[in-house]
Amino acid sequence: MQARLTDTFRRYGLPHRMTMDNGSPWGDDAHSPYTPLTVWLIRLGIRVSHSRPYHPQTQGKDERFHRTLNTELRKERVFATLDEAQSAFDAGQAVYNLERPHEALVLQPPASRYAMSARSFPEVLPPIEYGPDDIVRKVQAKGEFSFHNHSFRIAKAFRGYPVALRPTTEDGRWNVFFCVHAIASINLKSDLTDKPHVPHHS
Repeated sequence: MQARLTDTFRRYGLPHRMTMDNGSPWGDDAHSPYTPLTVWLIRLGIRVSHSRPYHPQTQGKDERFHRTLNTELRKERVFATLDEAQSAFDAGQAVYNLERPHEALVLQPPASRYAMSARSFPEVLPPIEYGPDDIVRKVQAKGEFSFHNHSFRIAKAFRGYPVALRPTTEDGRWNVFFCVHAIASINLKSDLTDKPHVPHHS
């Protein structure tokens, strides 16, 4: 998957954000949504968000596209070979993007609104840097780190990486950042790890 995404990013540039479901390879489960793949995306500066577990309607655009794919392209066809299927999908993609009017676009095709991202793919990942006021901790093998004599677990996908801790306005609560992405919130009074309590910083 990472190799395919790399090819796509090299060709079209980096998106600002990607929304994904909670299954492999995008997430482990509802309580640990980060994987090595999503950590890589965050390091590229892409904001990662996950749909609500077991609620596919939060991926409505994707589900709607699948319906179009089935009704207008597949039409219950059975392809004899992968090459035959790819040829049909290539032709369907051209129609979908260049010819087919879309109601959400005032009956214009998607190509009329498309612009390639100005954010180019970096062949070398940028270094992870935090501000002078951040408290930095290294994530250990099981996805945990220590702070104020407490141990907090986030996700194994972050093991070996530094994370930054920033206080919130609530006494005892700190938000945990990986690069510029808020990944968790910790509570020194309860030893709990939760979702971040602030929007993602840019």
